[in-house]
Amino acid sequence: MAMAPGCNICRSPIAEAVFAKLIKERNLDSQWSVDSAALGSWHVGNKPDPRALSTLKKHDVPYNNRARQITKEDFDKFDFIFGMDEDNMSTLERKAGKNSKAQLLLLGSFDPEGDRIIRDPYYDDGDAGFEKCYQQCMRSCSAFLDKHAA
Repeated sequence: MAMAPGCNICRSPIAEAVFAKLIKERNLDSQWSVDSAALGSWHVGNKPDPRALSTLKKHDVPYNNRARQITKEDFDKFDFIFGMDEDNMSTLERKAGKNSKAQLLLLGSFDPEGDRIIRDPYYDDGDAGFEKCYQQCMRSCSAFLDKHAA
């Protein structure tokens, strides 16, 4: 089971949707589940940014979740929790606690193109940053599953 936290309206729902699509395409539904969550509470209950939803729709990737905040239980429920950048990773390490089951990983560290930081397009005008984020997530999630899925 894997989780992608962030602000939960841009990068993390894109990563969640991409993971879910790849899991389904690879017939891994019974072995893997995926979710995303916010590191803070400011977007809880909101749908993803319309530009994120538009990008997912353009690639025929369904998504219908709303933002929620990461919980202490998530660190025991999930095997892997991914950060999108170094700030995410620092926050996750503080929140995880000493006995966390989850491995904390930088999602972009799996990108075969070496683009380690998943682009945060929130403050961009237009959709270009969301497309870049989607492509990074697709490469990184696919490479992660190549390495970790049976």
